[in-house]
Amino acid sequence: MMTNGDTLGRLGLGPGKKARLHRILYKHGIANGTALFLPYDQGLEHGPRDFFANPAAGDPRYILKLAVEGGFNGIAVQIGLAEKFFWDFAGEVPLLLKLNGKTDIPPDDAALSPLHASVAEAVRLGADAVGYTMYVGTRAQEQDFAQYRQVREDAHRYGMPLVVWAYPRGDAIEAKGGKNSFYAVDYAARTASELGADVVKVNFPRPDKRTGVKPEYDAEFSSQRAVDSVVRSANRTLVLISGGEKAGDGAMIEKARESMEAGATGLIFGRNVWQRPHDESMRFVTKLREVLVKYPR
Repeated sequence: MMTNGDTLGRLGLGPGKKARLHRILYKHGIANGTALFLPYDQGLEHGPRDFFANPAAGDPRYILKLAVEGGFNGIAVQIGLAEKFFWDFAGEVPLLLKLNGKTDIPPDDAALSPLHASVAEAVRLGADAVGYTMYVGTRAQEQDFAQYRQVREDAHRYGMPLVVWAYPRGDAIEAKGGKNSFYAVDYAARTASELGADVVKVNFPRPDKRTGVKPEYDAEFSSQRAVDSVVRSANRTLVLISGGEKAGDGAMIEKARESMEAGATGLIFGRNVWQRPHDESMRFVTKLREVLVKYPR
């Protein structure tokens, strides 16, 4: 079993990034090198409809309190909410500032998530990491990669860990199994690693989605073998597995177990937490923590 020094030492990080990741992974959550993040960027990405299931979740203070109460390793928010609400909880839960984002109103054929915050602003706000959404496979991929390069350089200069939301998107992706196919997710994980992400956030791969995929992926794979491959493709980039749309406890706990068994660093579950009533969400978080405690990093 790797010690915490081994886990971060093998990543080739500068002192700023290493210090911030150490704070996230070993000073918060269950402090064993695993991570449980609470994403709350859906208000921009999906609109207020995501809060209909639990209207209390529309209040950012409710979410920040939930992150503190649930012992999360960090909370991911856009700059407007960070400016207006995070100051009241600074020091209690690490901030992962999202630097870009888009609405889901236009089609995803040429999806591009524009920048609206900087790494310098993340430093000012006391963030321990920044997040960037990269759409792998979209027609706007060249512009996306160019925008990302500047963020990566700024993150390196400021010693700020960079978490990449690596999301396959676009009509080419839809013709090759879809955005959650094993092929697409595996490719996205490798792309984030190749382009210098410190941490990559991906959806759980669906090996059953095989229509139009490359021949190597057009075979029978178990879900465990698929997520094993995704983590392996990220190599020395830490992996967070997304919860996606709300599902039942059993399915989500099994997804969490398989992800951690594959070697993922942790989980980033949003709607599966805050779309539930408060007490139910806390019980669910306890179950997730029981999984993470079995996989120290």
